[in-house]
Amino acid sequence: MGLKQRLRATWIELEAAGRMLPHMHRVLPGSHWHIARIIARNAEKYGNYTALRYLDESYTWQEFEDRLARYAGYLRRKGIRQGDVVALLMDNRPDYVFLESAICRLGAISALINTNLIEHALVHAINVGEPKLVIAGSEHAEKLREVVSELCVKESEVILQQEQESDDTHGFATLNADVKKAILVRDNAKTKPDDGMCYIYTSGTTGLPKAAIVTHKRFLLAAHLFGRAIHDAAPDDVIYATLPLYHSNAQWAGFGASVTSAGTLALRRKFSASQFWDDVRKFGATHFIYIGELCRYLLNQPASSRDRDHQLRGGTGNGLRPDIWEEFTGRFGIPVMREFYGATEGNAPMFNIEGRPGMVGRLRPGQLIVKCDLSSGEIVRNAQGLCDPVGVGGTGLFLGKINAVTRFDGYVDNQATQKKVISNVLKQGDTYFNSGDLLTLHEDNWVAFADRVGDTFRWKGENVSTNEVAEVLNAAPGVLESNVYGVQVVGTDGRAGMASLNTDSAFDLDDFAAFVISKLPGYQRPYFIRVQDGMRITGTFKHQKVDYRKEGYDPTKVNGDALYYLDGERYVPIDTALHQKLMSGEVSPR
Repeated sequence: MGLKQRLRATWIELEAAGRMLPHMHRVLPGSHWHIARIIARNAEKYGNYTALRYLDESYTWQEFEDRLARYAGYLRRKGIRQGDVVALLMDNRPDYVFLESAICRLGAISALINTNLIEHALVHAINVGEPKLVIAGSEHAEKLREVVSELCVKESEVILQQEQESDDTHGFATLNADVKKAILVRDNAKTKPDDGMCYIYTSGTTGLPKAAIVTHKRFLLAAHLFGRAIHDAAPDDVIYATLPLYHSNAQWAGFGASVTSAGTLALRRKFSASQFWDDVRKFGATHFIYIGELCRYLLNQPASSRDRDHQLRGGTGNGLRPDIWEEFTGRFGIPVMREFYGATEGNAPMFNIEGRPGMVGRLRPGQLIVKCDLSSGEIVRNAQGLCDPVGVGGTGLFLGKINAVTRFDGYVDNQATQKKVISNVLKQGDTYFNSGDLLTLHEDNWVAFADRVGDTFRWKGENVSTNEVAEVLNAAPGVLESNVYGVQVVGTDGRAGMASLNTDSAFDLDDFAAFVISKLPGYQRPYFIRVQDGMRITGTFKHQKVDYRKEGYDPTKVNGDALYYLDGERYVPIDTALHQKLMSGEVSPR
């Protein structure tokens, strides 16, 4: 990089930092700022500006404040106090952010439950947060009815918000009528920056979802960073969010960014490639948030004369692969895509504010990429027992230094927290957060995402725990044991699920397909299966994954084992012809 480019990069970053500085008093020790208090301020200063749009609904900042105040009154009457936990299970819609903000106003904590979870995983996610109440959209009443007896709360403490009066409540109490009668609560709890604001769930090698603790300080730092520095948004901007609100991306780059900039949040219940550009035009969106797969889906749509008919100034997200970056921005006329990197619970975020294709940002002080076994993620220690950073062009495990500034708040489960901490990295006694990600170092400290390590892979924008999926598959009739891993698929981001199965005579392929579809959400399903006798294990009796990943679903590499592909609702044999279609991208999991 030449001097001119370096100076330009420095200026862009200084400008971004300058936009944040006036608001940093909100995260200082002794501050009582939180997201509900900022909403109240927006209502005072920008009361008639549009805060939220959804379908044909529209709410000003004053109307947003009134809705959250009424929900806060309802929750207070239900006994919710500062420090209590309320589990929230709802699709993207206005009541989600009204409720989350109301919970925040009372100084309570929102446990943001992944709406894809079912059965045991759903029970675990709710119970691990030890909520006092579970509030769910009526769209999730049926699956809650199936597990309500296993929850840590009484059935009377599971309450539905009905989007429509005709929605089936499956016998649960509803809050709609009571909220209308509730007294408005305008006073904001005096929280501390390090108090919990919400739990966001993340998958890991332990199997079931882990509840990452997000403090008010962490939430506000991220919300201001995205709203002010990354989006550079103002009250007349519109941020379009189709990603689920239970994820940190939509929470910080969508909801949080709109609040801290006083801009409009335009919500869609779920992403639709065919409706995306119609929504962008309808809402007058100036920014959007993404995961890489979303951009690929949009590119796969037929070209249109209206592809550039929009007001978008930029997109912000993660996982946009270099092979489609410039094609996407070129076709749709997006001035800049700003990629970021960072685990929900991590302490070492990076931002590519300059929009350099394929990069997630630059290494900052306290951030390291260290040498490791690229198959297992196991750190390679030198003769002194310390870690060696990789050189330019090298790929390794990404670590973030833990100190008073770059804290690691961890999970509700302290044991899970300790597993993410690595000691004696550059010197004896230091501690670092283990991201579990492989990154590649480029010149001038630029960094690109390489892969995930261990027993987790990413598909459809979700982290998939191989252990969690294997536990479900092991309960299928005829399955003696399963070994789950991710495999690369041409033309897609991340890795699709594949399972090697050891089966007996009770195994039936059609029954197994029905089992998979009924028990697992789409992103967790094994799109490829390998049926075999026995299972390869390591010397410590762990399932062998490395060789299985290398062999994948190639019929020439699997030693005669039967291979199948999930084509809609059934598994079909993978022969040479189908394998060629998969490798050419003509056939691909969706």
